[in-house]
Amino acid sequence: MPIKLAIGTAISAPLFVVAAIAAIAGAIAATPDSTTTSICAAGFGRGSAHIGSLSAAQLGNAQVITEVGISMGVPAPGESIAIATALQESGLQNLNYGDRDSLGLFQQRPSQGWGSPAQILTPAYAARQFYSRLLQVPGWRSMSTTDAAQAVQRSGFPDAYAKWRDEAQALATAFIGGVNCTPGPGDLTITAAAANVTGYHIPAGIPAPIATAISFALAQIGKPYVWGGTGPDGWDCSGLMMMAYRAAGIAIPRGSIAQSTVGLPVYHTNQLRPGDLLFVPGSDGTVTAPGHVGMYLGQGMLVEAPHTGLTVQLSSLAGYWRENLVAIRREIY
Repeated sequence: MPIKLAIGTAISAPLFVVAAIAAIAGAIAATPDSTTTSICAAGFGRGSAHIGSLSAAQLGNAQVITEVGISMGVPAPGESIAIATALQESGLQNLNYGDRDSLGLFQQRPSQGWGSPAQILTPAYAARQFYSRLLQVPGWRSMSTTDAAQAVQRSGFPDAYAKWRDEAQALATAFIGGVNCTPGPGDLTITAAAANVTGYHIPAGIPAPIATAISFALAQIGKPYVWGGTGPDGWDCSGLMMMAYRAAGIAIPRGSIAQSTVGLPVYHTNQLRPGDLLFVPGSDGTVTAPGHVGMYLGQGMLVEAPHTGLTVQLSSLAGYWRENLVAIRREIY
């Protein structure tokens, strides 16, 4: 179907079908990533306590653990307890081996009822299993990290979790959003790694400013929609786009209608590039004055702050967005 008449020339050719969104929470490869960085070099916490040299894959796994906890409504300090446990059990690596039949981030055992090997080797599933059992421990929030972790894991080395407390707290705080920093040239690796486990990879070879804008937007996933929000704790759709591009050193207007008038118009989805802004009428806009905007990521995916009651999320171009698309704008060309 054609894009509806919007800003610029009307489109007469049909839109090309774009691949559906990749599966959420795919398993991370068991081989550790050789790329190392600090949490601040990831765009999550410049000026925060330095988190040793963890690989991109390890930090990506830490973000998955944190985001699963948030999605389940697990209160603090649950996320840091979970990360400390995974640091001790696997070094935040999704291991396909372990003591007896232990597997994955938390070294959970199929024979002990944690799930099938394939399930346990899916980081999001393993994290949910850990939290589900933690929440059943009476008084866990008042326990020490090591006691709470031990109540779930039943480790032969129960005191080992304690040494990861501070690092786990810093990681959880960074991914929850309690630490802020301005992205720099080397700040893309970890956001890309964290997005990998949701089925998305920042494409190689895209302009550095676009990679920075995408990295910034991805780092906001899980934060609430707030009307008029420009961060750091909440976002509306155009506020997220404006600040993502500001992080990349590019000024765009505030408001989806204004944003739909700047940059280079793009007329077909087969011409889409990562970083392009996508516009739909939304609940309070029109074809010529779109009320909602998202950022295209590639691979048939986009990032958006949808509406009150939801959080910043990855969405598929297929379906609603493709059927209601009225304009595409490119800020780097």
